[in-house]
Amino acid sequence: MEKLTEQETIILQQIVHGCNNVQISKSTYISIHTVKAHISSIFKKLGAKNRANAVYIALKNKIVNE
Repeated sequence: MEKLTEQETIILQQIVHGCNNVQISKSTYISIHTVKAHISSIFKKLGAKNRANAVYIALKNKIVNE
């Protein structure tokens, strides 16, 4: 599993808290397209198939807190 960047970790934390892409975009002050690119990178690095799988992997491996 590849190490996430600081920005990817912040976005993953927000996904764990149930935020959607628009909410993440507004809270991080980055475009929705950039959010989507980060999420794709997160999925690839974690080997996740979707958001729920990414949350499971993140919590199991203590990448982020609940």
